[in-house]
Amino acid sequence: MPTSFEELVKKVDAGERLGAAELAELAAAADILPLGMLADALRRRVRGTTVTYARVATYACDQPFAEPVAPAAREVRITGSPDTLEAAVAATISARAIAGDRVVSGFTWPDIERCAGSGSTSRVLAQLRSAGLDAIELPLDRLSHPVDDVDRVIAAGFEQLRLTIEKAPAAERLPLLQLAATLQQRCHVIQSLNPLPMVVSATRPTTGYDDVKSVALARLAAPNIPIIQVDWLRYGPKLAQVALTFGADDLDEVSPVDESPDGRRRAPLEEVLRNIEAAGFVPAERDGFFGLIGGPGPTSSKATSGQA
Repeated sequence: MPTSFEELVKKVDAGERLGAAELAELAAAADILPLGMLADALRRRVRGTTVTYARVATYACDQPFAEPVAPAAREVRITGSPDTLEAAVAATISARAIAGDRVVSGFTWPDIERCAGSGSTSRVLAQLRSAGLDAIELPLDRLSHPVDDVDRVIAAGFEQLRLTIEKAPAAERLPLLQLAATLQQRCHVIQSLNPLPMVVSATRPTTGYDDVKSVALARLAAPNIPIIQVDWLRYGPKLAQVALTFGADDLDEVSPVDESPDGRRRAPLEEVLRNIEAAGFVPAERDGFFGLIGGPGPTSSKATSGQA
């Protein structure tokens, strides 16, 4: 690469952001180990050795919320896509009723636009917030007007925004990750970025190589966003463990059920803890507001609006 690895290490260690050309060079390189080393150095500087995880209870929006929330759950997440605003509000009210003081999350920006139809997305957001919704997902590859869309979400009272990628292929993700950093520099309320697709194509499945590269690029392209996530349920323990060494520092959607028919060592929580520790990190449970359980508030660590 035109820029030497030693020069990039010095920039990361000094708290300097990598430029667009440097990120493009790293993204184009076939060898991902230097990329992973840089991302790991950055995440250790801004987060130390802590890896957070959240236990999440999920409920489909088109099904009755009949089962109680597992006591270990720290967040109640509504899954699926409602057809109408009325259905979305009803699901939110049901989730709020069983969640107690837990965070209620659900829906994505395309859901908001569909519920709005030809009307106002701001009105949809306001009604969902009033019904008890605490958080929604904002897929970067589905935001038609990113700045305006984020402004509407913030104006409706949603805080600690969660950015995701719906299904953009690996070759198209770097500009989206750079967009995430730009949005954070403007609004300062983005708490997490999940750079791996939430929708995986059966005909064009993602690869581990592309996945860990995307995680590392997310950490380096958006150092001002505190948390880089990997979805434990969707991507599994093997990818998650490698991703932790490539800049990720949070495991989302861990099962809140501790029982396992195969014994305690195979129970979800035990597997998560073992996975994190085997990667050389210290596990810390968080709630849906990104606060450490039994600890301080949001896990924003040393990240700032300009540079981590």
